[in-house]
Amino acid sequence: MKKIIKYVILDILKNKIMIAYMIFLLAISLSVFNLEDNTAKGLLSLLNLVLILVPLVSIVFSTIYVYNATEFIELLVSQPLKRVNIWLSIFTGLSVSCSLAFLIGCGLPVLLYSPGESGGILILMGLLITNIFIAIALFASVLTRDKAKGIGLALLLWFYFTLIFDGLILFLLFQFMDYPMETAMIIFSSLNPIDLARILILLKMDISALMGATSAVFKDFFGTGWGMTLSLLILLIWVFAPLWWSVRKFRNKDL
Repeated sequence: MKKIIKYVILDILKNKIMIAYMIFLLAISLSVFNLEDNTAKGLLSLLNLVLILVPLVSIVFSTIYVYNATEFIELLVSQPLKRVNIWLSIFTGLSVSCSLAFLIGCGLPVLLYSPGESGGILILMGLLITNIFIAIALFASVLTRDKAKGIGLALLLWFYFTLIFDGLILFLLFQFMDYPMETAMIIFSSLNPIDLARILILLKMDISALMGATSAVFKDFFGTGWGMTLSLLILLIWVFAPLWWSVRKFRNKDL
């Protein structure tokens, strides 16, 4: 298992796409902090980068990597190795590589220019979002053998979590605006890891007013120690749930 993880990590770190991704994150992060006099504004500018670009690259790159490594995976399956260990090794290799690229590209500038709690929560959310969408990518890639369908499903899932979900929530809010929706909004936020990460970052940056009329509700729940712990647990569930489903599917899949 260690040899597989090491091979996947070295293979990805030599990939030009991953190197370009890391350099792009580093260039944007340094530019944002050097252009802004206030580090809080720099973090806010990086927020959209972390919540839109990072999940997009994580899910698309991981999906393509799995399909390109089909022959390698089939070779491993033919060996006396457990399928669960093979799949978890691929996830671990992808996770370590993509997380390392994010830490160097975005984490280092944040630690240099904003080493406080706000910068720390931004880095933590970026790492969790990276691993969540790698897990979702593995689940999408194991559902179908067709590469085009797999990549299309991955893009559709990214599009759903970044845009479609918020549109559905706004539609529900307008439809039921005469009813108390505070508890429902907290539950809905937990159903989207990107929204949950955005809430936690904005609360820690103390600019929760940007979330609108529901900011007080989010601050009362997610702003507490118990609420923060529960939110982190939910994000961890978002990592392990798709991964567990993909492991079950891969274990019974006819290659």
